[in-house]
Amino acid sequence: MRILIVKTSSLGDVIHNLPVVSDIRRHFPDATVDWCVEENFSDIPRFHPAVNKIISVAIRRWRKVLFKESTWREIGAFRSNLRAAHYDFVIDTQGLLKSALLARQARGPVCGYDADSAREPIAAQLYNRRFRVSTTAHAVVRNRQLTSSVLGYVADGVPDYGIEVAPAVFDWLSDQPYIVFLTATSRDDKLWPETHWVELGRALHGLGLRAIFPAGNPVERARAARLADAIPEALAAPSMNIPQLAALLAGSRAAVGVDTGLSHLAVALDVPTVALYTATDPGLTGVFGAGFHRNLGGKAQIPSVQSVLTELGAALA
Repeated sequence: MRILIVKTSSLGDVIHNLPVVSDIRRHFPDATVDWCVEENFSDIPRFHPAVNKIISVAIRRWRKVLFKESTWREIGAFRSNLRAAHYDFVIDTQGLLKSALLARQARGPVCGYDADSAREPIAAQLYNRRFRVSTTAHAVVRNRQLTSSVLGYVADGVPDYGIEVAPAVFDWLSDQPYIVFLTATSRDDKLWPETHWVELGRALHGLGLRAIFPAGNPVERARAARLADAIPEALAAPSMNIPQLAALLAGSRAAVGVDTGLSHLAVALDVPTVALYTATDPGLTGVFGAGFHRNLGGKAQIPSVQSVLTELGAALA
């Protein structure tokens, strides 16, 4: 049996789909699982040993240069790659019009959410088979329920993300125990106050833990440098790709992060994680896994430093 999973973005959504592959492998050990994903997030399914072929798509990049000849060559190559194999099942766990359109280009019956379950109801019109899934369940549960309904098994038990990443040795990082602070997110209203990060970092330094601040764009790097300067022995990490960030997380004692995909990656790697929510409700898309994880805060809420320390105390004990 050959299955194509369509889950293209974003980082957290792609991570939330990893347990689907573990479920499939557990119930169908001989199944071949391919995955269509945005090129920027292709390293995530690559972490899972049961994923066979990664079919990268670049919608985010292509739409910026849609009228270039090179773009259309890439689109043609993608379509040929997508249609290179015949699938017994094409499963769109994204539930968006764009993902449904991609799924329709593959060779095989397309399965997805019904109109009452999909994030964009119009997507359901493009599926050959449609399934009702709870809209109030966590995203990980929804992905698992849809796939199990398509393939005819029960998705029970705790989610298994199925990935293992070895801690890396970085020449800029000593062997002192550290905790990763994930301070960057897509919206300013999701940020945790800088004074809180400083207070938390100083408290953890008193416990022998060094704060490490990864960052991406210039604004994030400036904030990371600012925070690291205010905390003893803290360090603003250099720019890192997803595999490097995964290795950094894998070697950490714990992670504290805002509403960002990297917080979900920490949980997927079974790193004790405290996630901080200030503008969104974590009920449907908060961190979720088998290991130690906590979601603090919510809409218009600012988790206190003490609440984070209390949760971390349990994890670090």
